[in-house]
Amino acid sequence: MSINKENLPLHVAITMDGNGRWAQAKNQPRTNGHTEGLKVAKRIVKAAAEVGIKHLTLYVFSTENWKRAQSEVGFLMNLIHTHLVGELNFYKENGIKINHIGNPENIPEKIRKDIHQAMDDTKDFTGMTLNLAINYGGRDEIIRGIKKLISEGKKENEIDENTFSSYLDMPQSPDVDLLIRTGGEKRLSNYLLWHVPYAEQVYTDTLWPDYTEEEFYKDIEEFQKRNRRFGAEKAKK
Repeated sequence: MSINKENLPLHVAITMDGNGRWAQAKNQPRTNGHTEGLKVAKRIVKAAAEVGIKHLTLYVFSTENWKRAQSEVGFLMNLIHTHLVGELNFYKENGIKINHIGNPENIPEKIRKDIHQAMDDTKDFTGMTLNLAINYGGRDEIIRGIKKLISEGKKENEIDENTFSSYLDMPQSPDVDLLIRTGGEKRLSNYLLWHVPYAEQVYTDTLWPDYTEEEFYKDIEEFQKRNRRFGAEKAKK
C-alpha cells in the first residue's frame, strides 16, 4: 500500500453494487449475496477508519429498492436490523459515529428505532463518521430540504449553497471527494446528487462481495493521482 496519508479524500462514498449478480453467478439465492456483501462492508468500514478517512457514506438501500421482490426487501431490512443491533462493539472499538441519511418514511418502525439507537449510542465517538444511506434518493433528499426551508419561512436572500446544505441529510459531512461504484455499472443511480459536484469517480467491474481492502486502497491511490481543478486551470504537481 502506497497511500499518501497527507492527501487522503476527506469523504468517500461507495455504491455497493453486485450482490445479487454475485450470488446468481454461483447459483445461490440473491440473499446470500447480500449476506456476503454485509461482511465486505464491515471490512471496508474498518479499513477506511484505520487508513484515516474521516467520512464514509455507504449506499445501503435506495428509494427505488422497494420495487424489488418483497422477500428480498424483507431480508434486507432484517439484515440491517441485525447489523445495527449487533455491531455496537465494532463501532466502539473503531470510534465510528453512525449517521442515517435518507427518508425515514416507509422504513419499518423497528428499523427506525434501530437507526436512532445506533446514532445515539455512537454520538460521542470522535473517529470516522459513517453515513448509512437507507431509503435514500438524491432527488428525494433535495425535495425534503426544500420543504424544510419553506416550512421555516426562509426568504430568498437567506438561501445560498451553504444554507441549503445545512437542510440536507448530512450537514456534518463535506462534499464527497471520492465516489466508488462496484459491479461494472457507470452511473450515479440517484446517489448523493447534491454532494458530488466535483467528486472523483472510480468504477470497477468487481462485484461487491469480491471487493477487498486492497482494491479499496488502490482506489484511494487512483484518487491521489487525479488532477483536481474544481473548474479552474491548475497545473498538475
